[in-house]
Amino acid sequence: MLDAATYTPRLKAAFKDTIRAALKEEFGYTNDMMIPKLDKIVLNIGCGRAAVKDSKKAKSAVEDLTAIAGQQAVMTMAKNSIAGFRVREGMPMGAKVTLRGDRMYEFLDRLITIAMPRVRDFRGVSGKSFDGRGNYAMGLKEHIVFPEIDFDKIDEAWGMDIVIATTAKTDAEAKALLKAFNMPFNS
Repeated sequence: MLDAATYTPRLKAAFKDTIRAALKEEFGYTNDMMIPKLDKIVLNIGCGRAAVKDSKKAKSAVEDLTAIAGQQAVMTMAKNSIAGFRVREGMPMGAKVTLRGDRMYEFLDRLITIAMPRVRDFRGVSGKSFDGRGNYAMGLKEHIVFPEIDFDKIDEAWGMDIVIATTAKTDAEAKALLKAFNMPFNS
């Protein structure tokens, strides 16, 4: 059994042992505090029309996201009423969760090593999805690629947004950091 006090996630240990030194040398940082690191990972599932028809769909999305993240997800509510979509203000529309610390590294490890290879016709992720400030956003068409989700028990396959926030100042620094974590960029 793992001792929680001494356990360090694999990617966190790799960052401390090798990745920090490699980034410091590559970009010529003079101070260790200048080296970019992961800040947080935000996961989001939007139910869309399914939530409008059945409010239990949003609860299902919260349960699925909680299983994937290993941390309690919160339900997201509609901010405005939109008559054309039959959406009222305060209606449950999806789920989100923010991961930090060890859970963030564990999730990134599972995403890169387990979930992405299970995506059908996977050719890597776009290297152009940076926001200009060192943050990376990507989407998955189905959340069932994660092993925590029992394929037989789900009622609907949701799309999922994943935003990886880093402390990098530029996209090049953030891309180098994610490449060091073996993020499979296709460009």
